[in-house]
Amino acid sequence: MPHPDNSAKAVARLASPLTASRTRATVAIGFVQGMLAGLARGQHAATPLLEAAGIAASVLEDPAARVPVERYAVLYNLLTHELDDEGFGLFSVPMRCGSFEFLCRSVITAPTLAEAVERSVRFLRLVLPDFSLALERDQGAARLRIVETRPLGIGRVFAFEWLLRLLHGLSSWLVGRNIVLEAVAFPYPRPLHADDYALIFTARSTFARDANGGSLVASFANDLLDLPIRRDEAALQTFLAGSPGKLTLLYRRDREMVLRVRNCLRDALPAAMPLAEVARALHVSPRTLHRRLQDEGSSFQAIKDALRHDLAISRLAKTAQPLEGIAADLGFADASAFYRAFVKWTGMAPAHYRRRLRIADGEPG
Repeated sequence: MPHPDNSAKAVARLASPLTASRTRATVAIGFVQGMLAGLARGQHAATPLLEAAGIAASVLEDPAARVPVERYAVLYNLLTHELDDEGFGLFSVPMRCGSFEFLCRSVITAPTLAEAVERSVRFLRLVLPDFSLALERDQGAARLRIVETRPLGIGRVFAFEWLLRLLHGLSSWLVGRNIVLEAVAFPYPRPLHADDYALIFTARSTFARDANGGSLVASFANDLLDLPIRRDEAALQTFLAGSPGKLTLLYRRDREMVLRVRNCLRDALPAAMPLAEVARALHVSPRTLHRRLQDEGSSFQAIKDALRHDLAISRLAKTAQPLEGIAADLGFADASAFYRAFVKWTGMAPAHYRRRLRIADGEPG
């Protein structure tokens, strides 16, 4: 049976690619408990792995505890290395180490995100038979559907969280921008750590044991599937350093520089701050800002779009503010520009989106 190599050299080898870009982000202890759930099936102890990742084993007993995300990422890699299973021992068939790299190599040559996701679905069908995945498209929206083909039992919640996180993070990296999830329906009751879903997935996360026939359904704008793949072999080599645990650091909403840029843009509204002005406010050069955002898996335009998108959704859901007023507050030149952007984000007009929210809440349309 393999044992975690607790030498400083080994831990540094697994940790260094992840800790190079420091972040103040943390994850709820529920994610750690879920990741470790598969250890109960074998002869593996959690404490040495936690200690090697710099996490006190006692935190597992505190339901309110949180763990720095970079340490969580180190634990991710240590655990998969220990088990030789990138599925954490949760599934009927181990997902051997190297599977994620093979997945990346199978999708990086795809011309578009749609083809990359389809290749991912076919690949995961081979290495992860406990799940069935399907990509669905219609005129306005796209949906990724994940269904368990056999009862998962232990670690079921984390298994769904992990697989969606893996596919979402990889897809976002492939196209060089965060894929905004419009909504995700999870096929289980709301977990204690569900507040973190707004940071990792979307604030519009819903929970029900029998939702969608027991399947997870993640919805996003259909036209995102037409985005070209922007990564090459050199980028892949960099990406694979520290992966697959590295995915836990990417495309979160609480990344340090992403959050600082987002706050600058939000505080300036309705004025629009260009990148050079934001860089000056943050005391970095525009080139450094661009590089830092790229390291955190984002871009200036992606942050600007995500901020406007989130504020627009919030205003439409929580207020009766006229569309012209929302457009002005978010810094759009006029209501037509806001309309075009919102249709691009969601596949529907803002007025239609607001009516759907009201109907869903039981109000007259």
